[in-house]
Amino acid sequence: MIPNETYYRRIDLPAGDLHVFAGDALFRAMGAKPLEIANNNLQIPNIRYMSYTPDAHVGVGTCIGTTAVWQADEGFVSPTIVGSDIGCGMRVHLTNLDADDLKDVKLRRKLVKAIEKRIPTENHARGHFSDIRLEDVLIKGLHGLPGKYVPDAYTPRRATSLTHVEHARFRYDEDALNRIPEHLWHRAHRQLGTLGGGNHFVELQAVTLDEANRDIGERWGLRDGQVIVMIHSGSRSWGGAVNQHCGSEVVKTMRKLGLGTADPKLAFAPLDSEAGATYVNLMYAALNFAVANRHLLAFAVRDALRETLGPQAETRTLYDLMHNYALEESHDGEPLFVHRKGATRSLPPGHPDNPEPYRETGHPALIPGSMGTSSYLMVGVPSGARNYHSICHGAGRVRSRNATKQLVTVDEFAASLRVGQEDEVVVNHRALEAIIDESPQAYKDVDQIIESVAGAGLAAVVAKCRPLATVKGV
Repeated sequence: MIPNETYYRRIDLPAGDLHVFAGDALFRAMGAKPLEIANNNLQIPNIRYMSYTPDAHVGVGTCIGTTAVWQADEGFVSPTIVGSDIGCGMRVHLTNLDADDLKDVKLRRKLVKAIEKRIPTENHARGHFSDIRLEDVLIKGLHGLPGKYVPDAYTPRRATSLTHVEHARFRYDEDALNRIPEHLWHRAHRQLGTLGGGNHFVELQAVTLDEANRDIGERWGLRDGQVIVMIHSGSRSWGGAVNQHCGSEVVKTMRKLGLGTADPKLAFAPLDSEAGATYVNLMYAALNFAVANRHLLAFAVRDALRETLGPQAETRTLYDLMHNYALEESHDGEPLFVHRKGATRSLPPGHPDNPEPYRETGHPALIPGSMGTSSYLMVGVPSGARNYHSICHGAGRVRSRNATKQLVTVDEFAASLRVGQEDEVVVNHRALEAIIDESPQAYKDVDQIIESVAGAGLAAVVAKCRPLATVKGV
């Protein structure tokens, strides 16, 4: 793939260079505020590289859609760049169902109700997995789950739960766990297997393979018309606790070292400082929580499918990955510390950091659209190294939640979901007012986002996935 420079520009800011991967219309729509935010981020000492993906939009202290890179031996960690929902990411499971199996709108509604029965959608609701020890999950990730929640763990030919993931377990200094107060442990334990609000969702989708990469899709187990399950969630209250209890120490370290920018909400500390090291350790614990949480959500969907469609309904893991985290990585043999906030790692075929099942093809990069629009499965390409193999994480908001509520009518939202038609995208909220801030009108055009990513030579499309039914939190 030859990158098209129409989808790339380097912006010379007072504090350094910002690399933006976006077509002209998307770049113009970003406005001036993201450049102001980038200039603040570029003032963090020793920063080596910073970029925006085409879905970039304003966030607290840092734009969502940011990749920021330091050398590992002189690096900094920024809780602000990681984001408050540490480990937020995507998971896709394949099924043995075809879209025609869910053609009946009434059946899709029945399935949505079955999922909702197993997955709490209220923001502070208690999960259904009280028999899982939180400490086991925080320390061991997926390997800390009881065997009954990993049904394929002992069937090697079908075992994808522990192998078809970006990371099944992050290792760290477990003594850092003592920093989190007891009452927050209890709250986080209750939230295992819960969805969360905002843009988190469980969605059933129908696959259409891209002809140019059909062979890769088929090797992944995809086929045209196949139903897949896409899940978007994160580390819930545990990630919030980590930010809450590490943030103040990071700020104290900044003051002690005389560090800061024009934005008081931008927090960062040297990796070799006590505050920085503590945050990194607890961040890895949150990443373990997040991948286990998405696994449990998928486990609940599996049960709902079998209740609704019978025991012949099968699911297996395609992939699980993060888009809010920081991690030490090797690029051209050099150890680097890479932050991704609302950015997805997308490795090409042959890259040594691919999980073994995807070493030859490259791993699936899971890119959701907005509710009512298509999502995409992509794969990295070698030229993606120019952006440290980072691509978009979704469509990206074009307006705030409050602005969406003021500008978008329920009728417009219902029309975008094709309510009343045979191909209606069934949602779990009959009163669409409750989730109107998540309507497609709140987001950029995901097709334009994908065009920019592919055009810039960062990744290639493997499949486009049409929504059938969605479960949203509030």
